[in-house]
Amino acid sequence: MEIMPTAMPRPAAATQARTDEGALRMAAQEFEAAFLAEMLKHGGVNAIPQSFGGGAGEEAFSDLLTGEYARLLAERGGIGLAERIFEALKARNSG
Repeated sequence: MEIMPTAMPRPAAATQARTDEGALRMAAQEFEAAFLAEMLKHGGVNAIPQSFGGGAGEEAFSDLLTGEYARLLAERGGIGLAERIFEALKARNSG
């Protein structure tokens, strides 16, 4: 018994282009998240209080929390840096 596919297979070039575009967009978003994490850190988000701090646990995890804030910001549009980087990378790869 032969099973026929329900959809026509996509050309390999189109699939590869979409995969490349997705990878470029993800890289741009990760870069924006890293940038935002640094800006948040220097802006004092999750700064450890000098008195009555949370100890070693707070020190260990405050950078992780700041990184998560930055990742969520970048996922929700961020400051527009990821889109500009994505467009520049896409133009560079297509030309």
